[in-house]
Amino acid sequence: MDSFLKYANFFYKAVGIEPYTKRSHPHVGSIWISLVFWANIINLGLAGLGELAYVVIAFATGEHIVEAIMVMSYIGFVLVGMSKMTFVWLEKPALSHIVWELEELFPGNKAAQSAYRLDNYLRSCSRISFTFSMLYSVLIWTYNLFNLMQYFIYELWLQTRIVEETLPYRMYIPWQSTDNWTYYLLLFCENFAGYTSAAGQVSTDLLLCALATQIIMHFDYLSRRIEQQQLSGNWSEDSRFLADIVRYHERLLKLSEQLNKVFGVPLILNLLISSFVLCFVSFQMSVGVEPIMMIKHSLYLISALSQVYLICYHGQLIADASTGISLAAYKQNWSYADARYRRALAFIIMRSQNPTYLKATVFLQINRGTMTDLLQLSYKFFALLRTMYVK
Repeated sequence: MDSFLKYANFFYKAVGIEPYTKRSHPHVGSIWISLVFWANIINLGLAGLGELAYVVIAFATGEHIVEAIMVMSYIGFVLVGMSKMTFVWLEKPALSHIVWELEELFPGNKAAQSAYRLDNYLRSCSRISFTFSMLYSVLIWTYNLFNLMQYFIYELWLQTRIVEETLPYRMYIPWQSTDNWTYYLLLFCENFAGYTSAAGQVSTDLLLCALATQIIMHFDYLSRRIEQQQLSGNWSEDSRFLADIVRYHERLLKLSEQLNKVFGVPLILNLLISSFVLCFVSFQMSVGVEPIMMIKHSLYLISALSQVYLICYHGQLIADASTGISLAAYKQNWSYADARYRRALAFIIMRSQNPTYLKATVFLQINRGTMTDLLQLSYKFFALLRTMYVK
């Protein structure tokens, strides 16, 4: 169980969040964890306000409009990270309950783990988690250390030009911040804020995907168990098997509902804001930037797309796994069963044909089609913004 959640827990610790408690390890309040969390939240909030002030001033004065549009994508990045961290922190009791339920269902011995094909799901979850976390880590540290790398390469090593003291992210600063000690303080705070937002997003996405993978694993196991069951034709014996299957299925459906309640609001905020972020970054790349900046923006664009696709991919897997139960029930040797069993099995097939979706509240069911809808929405905003810019 811990192997599924190790990457998510690593990034949660970096921002001072304990997303859930385990029954085997009662929660003990930590002043240090709380201090790290509030330091991250306050610093990230101040950075977001500074970026918002920059955008407002830019549009009010009509200067630096292109830069302000890029800063709007940074604001979206801050809002997504802040919302995910806040909702997970508030929903800790509900998340703990989901983890407890999955711990009870988790196969505890080698034979059961083999039946569940646990190694395949753990290997897939670990590979996706590692790749996604590395991609986001490269993104955020490229942004944070980009100006510092230019200083070491162009000024100290090649000695071709003097690199100005610039910050990783544009924001409104009401005093002269260069050529004094406040520049280094702001540089640290912006790096701190950028990592906080990235870690908040990565940790929540990895937690959602790890929990979703385990629910998918249980749906798939239930399908195989139904399909491979050899019925005796004895109603008393077969009905007990059917009752166990129904209880198991209901438990998985309730877990899916609880998962949607916890992550529903952060998901819809993530998808909506991501559409604007994709639009703003694409616009910045289309108006002409330096080749080295193009690489930086391309990395941002790829990371935003991969984040959305990761969520849509797991949403599709849950829907496919839940509907697979109906096909498994149909493939069972029900022709040898009692008539009462066949009637009861029809209800299971009917219920399973209604897919279980990963939902962004009641407004949006997430699957691979959601990715297409998001890209279409982003392109519409991009075309509108591009038309307004040309005029």
